[in-house]
Amino acid sequence: ARDAVHSPFEPEVVAAGLSGTPTVRVRSAAGDRLTYLQRPDLGRRLDATDRAHLPAGDWDVVFVVADGLSSRAVHEHAAALVRATAARLGDGLRLAPVVLAEQARVALGDDVAAAMGATTAVVLIGERPGMSAADSLGAYLTYRPRPGTTTDADRNCLSNIRPPLGLDYETAAGKLAALLTRAHHLGLSGVGLKDESDGGPDGEIDGETDGGPVVDALL
Repeated sequence: ARDAVHSPFEPEVVAAGLSGTPTVRVRSAAGDRLTYLQRPDLGRRLDATDRAHLPAGDWDVVFVVADGLSSRAVHEHAAALVRATAARLGDGLRLAPVVLAEQARVALGDDVAAAMGATTAVVLIGERPGMSAADSLGAYLTYRPRPGTTTDADRNCLSNIRPPLGLDYETAAGKLAALLTRAHHLGLSGVGLKDESDGGPDGEIDGETDGGPVVDALL
């Protein structure tokens, strides 16, 4: 777990897995790993210089791939999940360039979406390593995030994405695409948005948070 937390993020690994998809690299206001761990508030804010260089556009969704507490999870799973989700969305939603974020927490996606003009942020982030898993990826969806004021109740989360032992890419992509489509149809996310992709109620399925709002130290 300690190795996973301190392992450096390599954005080029994710960029290579995205097969030509446009990417942008940013950093949070936490200048190094120690600051990131000691100052969660700085991990939620963009570095001012990097914010100024983010491209703005009329986009529906921006995927933010963030190191979080396990860069290993991001290196192994993020690109495949972005590809699978984008394929399911097709031309239904306009996708911004994928943002690769270093020393980042979930709420950094709020700042990114606001800076780029994207309606919805989807943050793919390395989850807190446990005794049995150091490669678990989480996906946090927020519709019309408000930097600094968005709450946990405004987000939806899919957790434990790490095939073959956790949620597989196609299942996670199906749930995420369904949540994104419903979020834009209903104009909301969080407690008012339920995952109906499997026809069942929102909540805990096989020990995994399935599309529901959560509280997490990554925020």
